[in-house]
Amino acid sequence: MSEPRRVVLFIARLGTVSESLVYALEHEFPWVLVEQVESVEEACTSFEHSVSLILVDAALLKAAEARAADLSLLHPQALTAVIEIDDRNPAFSVSDIFGSRLVRGVLPMNLRLDVWLSVVRLMLRGGEYFPAGLIHSYAKKLTDEAAGPPGQEVRGRTHMGDLTAREVQILEMVSRGLQNKSIAAAFQLSEHTVKIHLHNIISKLGAHNRTEAAARFRDLQTNGL
Repeated sequence: MSEPRRVVLFIARLGTVSESLVYALEHEFPWVLVEQVESVEEACTSFEHSVSLILVDAALLKAAEARAADLSLLHPQALTAVIEIDDRNPAFSVSDIFGSRLVRGVLPMNLRLDVWLSVVRLMLRGGEYFPAGLIHSYAKKLTDEAAGPPGQEVRGRTHMGDLTAREVQILEMVSRGLQNKSIAAAFQLSEHTVKIHLHNIISKLGAHNRTEAAARFRDLQTNGL
């Protein structure tokens, strides 16, 4: 039984996606039709086939966030990811990505073609992908924030009950939607250790599961820890 036709929609400036890359995509996934638009407004429309993946130029991320509700309504089955053109000088901040309610992945454009296609395959199946460097950068930011200014004593506890600084860091990443595997890689821990931390976090907060613990963290973050 053949796959139903689905659309990969690029929202990007002219020239961002080469013809050879489009050819490679449609050759690797014969059921995929690539559509390209240069503005978020052009993406806020219906296409002949269902959109499964939306790839947004980082320069247009803010515009896409502003129309997130429209994009979700028109393309309910689509996962949205940001195109990373230059990983040495990204056009977005780590906080922009992990704080987004729209973005569920980052697609580096400088990967080897076979690896790049593998990431696209993962996203077409609904999987999230974030480059290791981006996760490590975010983990370092959380570590620096927990440590405080140079010369200041590291706070081992927070206003969230008896959570340690490490537990707060892990809960922060859970609240951003990261899975245990990504969190483990960011902090150079085993997935088993992350699970233990999460068990302790849930117990200390009196939550029923990780989703409830993450929701409490977001509420406290909004109102001030």
